[in-house]
Amino acid sequence: MATTGQRQANTSTRNGAGNRTRRRPHADDAGVIPVLARVAREVEAAAQRGPVKAANRTKFQVATMLLREERTRVKSDADIAEADRVEAQRRLDGLAAILAKTAARDTSLIALLQGDAPISPAAQALRRDLLLAAGVELAPDDLIITTEQSQPDPSEEKQVIPQSVRQYQLANPFLAPDFEAYSRPKQPTSSRLANWELIEPLFRSFEYGAGGGAASMELPEAGSLAAAGGRQLMRHQARFVESARAGHRTYLLADEPGLGKTAQALLAAQASNAYPLLVVAPNVVKVNWAREVALWTPKRTATVVHGDGEDLDAFADIVVVNYEVLDRHVAWLSKRGFKGMVVDEAHFIKNKESQRSQNVQLLSRSIRALHPNALFVALTGTPLINQIEDFRMIWQYLGWIDEKKPLPELMAKLDETGLTPGDPGFFAAARKAVIDMGIVRRKKVDVASDIPARRIADIPVELEGPVARSIRDSERKLVARLVERYRRVLANRGADAGDGIDLALVRMVAAAELEESKQSDSGDNVFAMVRKIGQAKAPLAADYTVNLARNVGKVVFFAKHIDVMDAAEEHFAKAGLATVSVRGDQTAKFRQGQIDAFTNDPDVSVAVCSLTAAGVGVNLQAASNVVLAELSWTDAEQTQAIDRVHRIGQELPVTAWRILAAHTIDGRIAELIGSKAGLAARALDGSDQEVAAEASVQLEALVSLLTDALR
Repeated sequence: MATTGQRQANTSTRNGAGNRTRRRPHADDAGVIPVLARVAREVEAAAQRGPVKAANRTKFQVATMLLREERTRVKSDADIAEADRVEAQRRLDGLAAILAKTAARDTSLIALLQGDAPISPAAQALRRDLLLAAGVELAPDDLIITTEQSQPDPSEEKQVIPQSVRQYQLANPFLAPDFEAYSRPKQPTSSRLANWELIEPLFRSFEYGAGGGAASMELPEAGSLAAAGGRQLMRHQARFVESARAGHRTYLLADEPGLGKTAQALLAAQASNAYPLLVVAPNVVKVNWAREVALWTPKRTATVVHGDGEDLDAFADIVVVNYEVLDRHVAWLSKRGFKGMVVDEAHFIKNKESQRSQNVQLLSRSIRALHPNALFVALTGTPLINQIEDFRMIWQYLGWIDEKKPLPELMAKLDETGLTPGDPGFFAAARKAVIDMGIVRRKKVDVASDIPARRIADIPVELEGPVARSIRDSERKLVARLVERYRRVLANRGADAGDGIDLALVRMVAAAELEESKQSDSGDNVFAMVRKIGQAKAPLAADYTVNLARNVGKVVFFAKHIDVMDAAEEHFAKAGLATVSVRGDQTAKFRQGQIDAFTNDPDVSVAVCSLTAAGVGVNLQAASNVVLAELSWTDAEQTQAIDRVHRIGQELPVTAWRILAAHTIDGRIAELIGSKAGLAARALDGSDQEVAAEASVQLEALVSLLTDALR
């Protein structure tokens, strides 16, 4: 009787000769060996047709790898009965003979027989898929395929594993893999379109197939606008969240700034239970993401990765990391078990050669390998910077395409059109197919009825480096001086500091400090400290303005001090943005020329304005977005600046973006300015809004610092 290996070899020979006989089911058609037999026959047939191409070379290498692994397992497994061991070894010998004959036919395959032959990511992926097909239970790490390079990757030297991550790994030694991808039947690639080049036609469809239509998928109506904590969504936001609740999982959310993309992404994650969630964002907005988490999903915890991650909480529901430090953390992030990923300002990954783009792609693949139904959101107001090709990396991140072709879900949508790139109407149909994958684009003008005519959005930023340390040191000295003076007065009175806070004394001490500050050149008085904060925020505020201008067009940038304006203009010039300037030392004629250029010249992106000089008598309604790089001491001055844009002739809702230095007195000042706005509303408009005591913002800021310190 012929052995199983001989039967397989004979079957292969007959197939190669053209007599394609169907192999009868065998009782042993389970496990790794039958899967290996199928692959070996496929490679043998390919070698008989001519030189073996790349895909079958990969199959050959993986088959030899698995054959060695299975032979070792069969020899060492004490639970296998001796008769079964002998039979399995015979079958493996037969497969080895097939592979040896194949290598003899195409001698270039011999190098792949070596145990130390380089293993490509494609080979790793095929090995994983074959083992899963054979019913082998894999460890989570074996399910994740990462790109390896033949040369050592210099970025590996930067990899860090924060202590909190080590604690998380010890607490969660096994991440339960999600095998949904392998239990779900794969969508077949359309045979009708399989031989067509489709990527370029898909890109071109967004140039030629628009027909005047908006690039936005249909979204369901939402039953409610209510959000956590009594907050209300705008209608366009609620519809996006409802789509995620209904089961959609990939989005290119390209709403204009000011329409609440951050909130939409967080609430979509909540609706789809995409936790833990990874957020990759520019440095300037990563702290704001943590703030938005607290506002919109208060039951979820967020951690922000700074530097090497010494203070991160690896157990948090949401991990926020900026592009600049991503290369240090990509190793542990790829194994964290995320069920969702958001990439903010996704146009940052358009260059496929950049390290940040490669890191983002690696992370998206690792998440998709473990959780095929994970949520992926790309946020950007400008998905296209220079050319249609800018779509490529975003679509790859979202899992719509790979390097060469549409992936199964998009291919199925293209197949449903019944058209090929050679048919009339293909471009319009293909464009709609891509949009239905999850492109959402709304402009302010489209949803003007949903949003307030004017609103202020705070963007907290993290100050870093020597300047940040200097500011924190100045604030500590200021607080220590206030507390020491307060306690000294109490001691002189013979009072006990433990009897509670004497609010009248607090105000007296704050007022004395304020008067001394007005006469002092000390770097740790309140005025010098606020000035220093403004200087430190300048590059961050300018960077945010650059992104904003590239998203929406013209932006008005307000600052209080000349050095902040100078630093911002230098930043804009390096970024290639044309600017005009409105300052106090200009003649009326020159100033009007600057305003006219901003209004009429499409190449001018930013008007850099002094809060005091441009706060009155200036019309800048060519823009609908304002950046307040420094805070004023009065709400009136802030309001006057915003009203340079929000005035008669403005057809769009206006958004003022206040850049606040996190963990500094800046935040207290912003809150106090808001309370003064309430005072104006109460006095002039009959509002019942609660307001702070009628005192200067400077005094109230010092009172707040001292009160918190005493508590």
